[in-house]
Amino acid sequence: MRREDKNALIDKLTEQINEYPHFYLADTSEFNAADTSLLRRKCFDMQVKLVVVKNTLLRKALEKCEKTDFSPIFDTLKGHTSVLFAETGNAPARLIKEFRKAKEKPVLKAAFVEESFYIGDNQLDVLVNLKSKNELIADVIALLQSPIKKVIGQLQTAPNTLAGVVKTLGEREG
Repeated sequence: MRREDKNALIDKLTEQINEYPHFYLADTSEFNAADTSLLRRKCFDMQVKLVVVKNTLLRKALEKCEKTDFSPIFDTLKGHTSVLFAETGNAPARLIKEFRKAKEKPVLKAAFVEESFYIGDNQLDVLVNLKSKNELIADVIALLQSPIKKVIGQLQTAPNTLAGVVKTLGEREG
């Protein structure tokens, strides 16, 4: 591969790393054409972009990124590496977990999710259950709305209850 081609690939990888807020590094070695095709199809369905890369080119692209220091994941850049880019933090983790119900791979090497690093396949369950920033905000809003909804509900039923009691008392006196 010529140097110009390598530089173009590094620039494209750097652009993708900057474009997507989350990415996973996975080992997809020993996949045959059918497995690879199935994985790509599942990635497409879950809006995850799958890119197979050379470790040296990926490392150079990560070093080129100025917004974050990616050095914690450099040690995982060994063997075959596929990068799964996603807008949703836990989508690739769910995809890997679902895919591994039938196969032994892909194996999670590392992940960069919600500005945090997750190293090793043992982090997969943590990543599957990880909520995105927007999901956490929605949970907080729901918790804040709950007491207000109860008060409004009580206020709306109180006049009807009070009117029923007054009517019943009026009928007894009569």
